[in-house]
Formats: sequence, structure tokens, C-alpha cells
Amino acid sequence: MTHAEFIYPSYALTIAGLLGAVAWSFVAMRRAEAAVAKERRR
Repeated sequence: MTHAEFIYPSYALTIAGLLGAVAWSFVAMRRAEAAVAKERRR
């Protein structure tokens, strides 16, 4: 077995985790912006 058999899946998991964290942060930011906008309309 070569090291690449472990390295490539590790990179894939890291990239998937990074994209998931970015998406989660983006959704949280949009929710926070919407909450602020809703409070300002009051």
C-alpha cells in the first residue's frame, strides 16, 4: 500500500469539512443579518 491511499482521502475529508464549515458560517451570517434587519424595521 502506498501513502497516497491515505493522503488523498484525508485531503478529500479536509476539503469537505472546510466547505461544510464555510457553508454553515454563511448560513449563520445570513440568519444574523436577517435578524438585524428585522429588528431595524420595528
